[in-house]
Amino acid sequence: MIPVLRDEDILPLLDMRNLIPLMEEFLRARHSGQTVTPPRHNVEFPPYGRLVFTVGGLNNEDRSLAGFRAYDTFRKTDKGLDAQTVAVWDSKRGSLLGLIVGWVLGEWRTGALGGVAIRYMSRPDSRRCAVIGSGRQARTQLLAAAACRPLTEVRVYSRDPERRRRFAAELAAMTKIEVQAVDSSEKAVEEADLVLCATNSRTPVLETKWLSPNAHVNTLGPNSLSAHELPTDIAQRITLLATDSIEQVKSYSEAYFISGHAAWDRLQDLATLAAGGTTRSAGGISLFSSAGLAGTEVLVAADLLERHRQLPSSQKR
Repeated sequence: MIPVLRDEDILPLLDMRNLIPLMEEFLRARHSGQTVTPPRHNVEFPPYGRLVFTVGGLNNEDRSLAGFRAYDTFRKTDKGLDAQTVAVWDSKRGSLLGLIVGWVLGEWRTGALGGVAIRYMSRPDSRRCAVIGSGRQARTQLLAAAACRPLTEVRVYSRDPERRRRFAAELAAMTKIEVQAVDSSEKAVEEADLVLCATNSRTPVLETKWLSPNAHVNTLGPNSLSAHELPTDIAQRITLLATDSIEQVKSYSEAYFISGHAAWDRLQDLATLAAGGTTRSAGGISLFSSAGLAGTEVLVAADLLERHRQLPSSQKR
């Protein structure tokens, strides 16, 4: 029987100390031309929404994996049915290894890619972290940051006071780091070495002048000319700009929010930084713009399916 795992099956197996090296493995394979990572594909079903597919995989001496992630943008009548599906094949043997259904895999995969960006783009001594947003993506970004840098202080801001207080309490317990909820994004960002932006805002959630001279920023939210969670004048201070998928960024229907600026012309692939194996040394602001690299979720799913298979029967749902 082909295994089908859900969020409750994989949650006990998720650990950034395992996922971040997996993402580094994929990025280095990408740099060597051993991955398949096309931009995502949308299929419209008007007027209800669309299905979105990311298809990709890894093909080298150690692993032969192919698969896809599918999710929808349909208006929901039953929230319980809302989920992403990841399917994984062993492409060498031609066998379907299994499926994972839910949201957790995607959130942790995205967080782990953000962790790789922090590892190679931020200063190694980064200790103070700002989080803008208090949702699930903000949660995994902070867990990844805590796994990569010796954080001693975290300040979080989001529009809902109760949500940011709950976020601070939960993440403080998980990371054993002081996490403080603050009442403005300026207070969160002030003197921060790392700034993690994970919002749905279509207008800037901070001002460039608030950023420390050598801050590193991860952004997950809107980043087009008409909708962007960061201000466009941040381009004037960026000395290092990277994304996990240049193909994806350039395939968007609307231009990137700092297109035309000198920083955009220097856009790098995170795979190049990971393959180089050296951490940032130059001053100025570095910015990682998450796009979603196809195939990474396939590698994570394959790892989780194998580790779940090895669990004693008493530990399986």
